Amino acid sequence: MYLRVWLCLALLGLAACAGDGTRDVREGRARMVTTTDTLRPPDTTGSSGAYEGVSEYRLGARDVIEIEVYQMAELTRKVRVNSKGMISLPLLGPIKAVGKTPSELEDEITRLLADDFLQDPQVTVFVAEYTSQQITVEGAVNAPGIYPLNGKTSLLQAIVRAGGVSERANPRGIIIFRVIDGERMAAVFDLREIRGGNAEDPQVYGDDLIVIDESGSKSAWRTLLGAMPVLGMFRVF
Repeated sequence: MYLRVWLCLALLGLAACAGDGTRDVREGRARMVTTTDTLRPPDTTGSSGAYEGVSEYRLGARDVIEIEVYQMAELTRKVRVNSKGMISLPLLGPIKAVGKTPSELEDEITRLLADDFLQDPQVTVFVAEYTSQQITVEGAVNAPGIYPLNGKTSLLQAIVRAGGVSERANPRGIIIFRVIDGERMAAVFDLREIRGGNAEDPQVYGDDLIVIDESGSKSAWRTLLGAMPVLGMFRVF
């Protein structure tokens, strides 16, 4: 009981000094899990665009795709998936694209054209802009910012895309925030353990927030991270 109260007070203290970028997360509205637990994929996996397991990318709203139909220039075009997950093509009208892989969308367009319009159509679909899947990387990296996911991406790969960790980074303080089942959750990872092959290099998903803590007195997460080896596992607080 007293431990939970202490932890809540510590988190509120962190929230008071935090920047606007993750203020809502640092105000205690996240469940912490350790790397011994599995940080499951977010709620959007498989429905609004995500890399699911080892499968292909699944299209999401706002993605831009290029569709080519061999020897049919009037059907070859670049289209954006709208907010309802649909695209519109000449002859075929509205087609649901969200949640499909490019190859699945190819198959559907091919089938629709073959049913009524063309004999043996040859259709190619590829993603021009991965707008629906973005991650935010902030903290002690050389190029913090928002980055699109253009393929299945691990935590280490995401950090590399953000220019790598800076000299200020705390390698034991790599935090992923994610919404799972409507609840904001977080897990802490040790960069040295991942690089050494002693810990999983977790996959990251669209809308993930990755925070790289700063070492020493500049750490905004020192109280929380310092308590983790003692508490071992965080629950709802």
